[in-house]
Amino acid sequence: MHDKIIFARAKIEDAEDIADIVQKTVAEIYPKYYPPEVADFFRKLHGCQNIAGDIQKGRVYVLRDNGIIVGTGSYEKQHITRVYVLPRYQGRGYGGYILKELEKEIAQRHSRVFLDASLPACKFYESKGYKAVRHEEVKCEKETVLVYDVMEKMVAGIYN
Repeated sequence: MHDKIIFARAKIEDAEDIADIVQKTVAEIYPKYYPPEVADFFRKLHGCQNIAGDIQKGRVYVLRDNGIIVGTGSYEKQHITRVYVLPRYQGRGYGGYILKELEKEIAQRHSRVFLDASLPACKFYESKGYKAVRHEEVKCEKETVLVYDVMEKMVAGIYN
């Protein structure tokens, strides 16, 4: 990571850039793990309109490196959602940085953090101390099924 790292609440004008991060990541990474119908589900779920709604509710954050939005993450109560880093910036610590910052926010009010981990992200979250507590599934088009893990991490005492 570089010296000009800024993690801040997203503004409405960031919605398109955030949607672009999600779309590019899903297009490049998810086909290795999921059928096209599941990737389409993610693209629709994390479209610009849904992102803009979450920004208006104050739930979305962006990570900028030298002014460029390289990643994003959101949370509601004690549940982290929509953590994405542009594929060309992955492997540089940005995802871990976003996760840690969101955990700090949640730890101010909760002792545990939850997240839904897609197949491509499970190992990453495990490396950050998360444990799978249950498996969930969502039926998508053409009888395909999205399977993901709900994961949990105790944050009490880590950031206080």
